[in-house]
Amino acid sequence: MAERGPQPQARALLQQCLYARLQVRPAEEGATAQWVEIHRGLVIYVCFFKGADKELLPKMVKTLLNVKLSETENGKHVSILDLPGNILIVPQATLGGRVKGRSMQYHSNCGKEEGLELYSQFVTLCEKEVAANSKCSEEGVVVEHGTYGNRQVLKLDTNGPYTHLIEF
Repeated sequence: MAERGPQPQARALLQQCLYARLQVRPAEEGATAQWVEIHRGLVIYVCFFKGADKELLPKMVKTLLNVKLSETENGKHVSILDLPGNILIVPQATLGGRVKGRSMQYHSNCGKEEGLELYSQFVTLCEKEVAANSKCSEEGVVVEHGTYGNRQVLKLDTNGPYTHLIEF
């Protein structure tokens, strides 16, 4: 049996998009649902595992925002910061699932309180990185994010299933 490497502390899935709309609060009695949306950019789904800590976050943000996945009009691949494009961050605990029998189990995910804290700090670091980038500031790039711990509705338009999984 092959040996496994060290267990990841976090997993992120990157999806290029032309438009994305995420429900951040469902409709309740007397209140309509609340949504956030972005136009051309990147959707980042993120999940944290047991053992993840805040020291990991700067590396994650630097990697995810600087990886050259976005395609310019001339076909060149650039980072989302160099495009520049909008960013939608979605907490996605299901990225931590493993198949056991015919069911999914999520025993390797971190606890809800730790996950919420890491997710909040991750969002803040992404916002700071975008705000510090002159191209993003000039173009009015936005960073939107989902609500940790809630099931959310996502509507997504892409120009291809250009999805990448990155573990940290």
